[in-house]
Amino acid sequence: MILEDLYRLLKSGHVQAQGIVDTMTQPIVVLDHNLCVTNTNNAFVRTFEVERDDILGQSFFALGNGQWEIAELHQLIASVIPKAAAVIGFEVTHDFPAIGQRTFLVDARRLIHPDNNSSNILILFNDVTESRRQDAERDFVVAETRHRLKNLLAVTRSIAMQTQTEDRTAAEYRDIFLGRFEVTLRAQEMATTDQTIDFEVLLRQSVGEPGLDRLHCDGPAVTLASSKVLAFGMIFHELGTNAVKYGALSVPDGQIHVTWALETGPRGRAYLICEWQEKNGLPVTPPKRRGYGTDLIEGTSAHLGGKAELKYDPNGLAATIKIPL
Repeated sequence: MILEDLYRLLKSGHVQAQGIVDTMTQPIVVLDHNLCVTNTNNAFVRTFEVERDDILGQSFFALGNGQWEIAELHQLIASVIPKAAAVIGFEVTHDFPAIGQRTFLVDARRLIHPDNNSSNILILFNDVTESRRQDAERDFVVAETRHRLKNLLAVTRSIAMQTQTEDRTAAEYRDIFLGRFEVTLRAQEMATTDQTIDFEVLLRQSVGEPGLDRLHCDGPAVTLASSKVLAFGMIFHELGTNAVKYGALSVPDGQIHVTWALETGPRGRAYLICEWQEKNGLPVTPPKRRGYGTDLIEGTSAHLGGKAELKYDPNGLAATIKIPL
């Protein structure tokens, strides 16, 4: 074999090796014993938007804005040759020039050579930015689901514990509990599907089917934050349930008139003032004992930073509810 044939063979091997490296979709660089770049592939050039000639011969730790100059990573790569070590999956999150915030897993190994005497280091970069984002979103969804489930179970337990059993049959208790539980589920569903809820829509859904044709609403368009949906839903469901059992909706000619307005309170805080008035129903008298419904309406309003006032007028129950938006 003459020298020219040997040169062609070596050149052919080099071209083939470079072709293999450039075929790789992950960015790759090769460092010499001084940790300077001796070669790189097309994926590295495209990923980091650099010119190959600009980085050849440069210290790896001086590339970009010093993005790889991390003490631990520097130490690990420097130990690859003398300690026959390897770097596997070292995570780097950085705001890279031209491409912005990215997360890479870095692998570094000694470059294999036929005489087993290579002092070059092959470094491979795996962009995991998208997978990390998806992991974070999944973790958030799981955490939010657990939080909502925990809240729902707490509300369910509270409903069960505070729904009175005295002077009620098992069927009556079941119906009352399921009614309150159903409005809780509807409110939770609305809260999870929308960022804001129309107040009148929530009001009508909370009162329920038996009284919709006799529920008269009048007020400006008001949107509620999803965090307040469950509380408002429980309040008006309780008022509606009581109207069906004891009030205006328990007789054919009874009606409910609900009006509301917005009011500016101290420090410019907006309040929703809602008036609930039952008409043409059975005569109303104050209850002999304080029940779950009264506690729920007044307690929930207070919890939201507002207040509720119930008036047992003989002509029909009247309620004034004031809650900050």
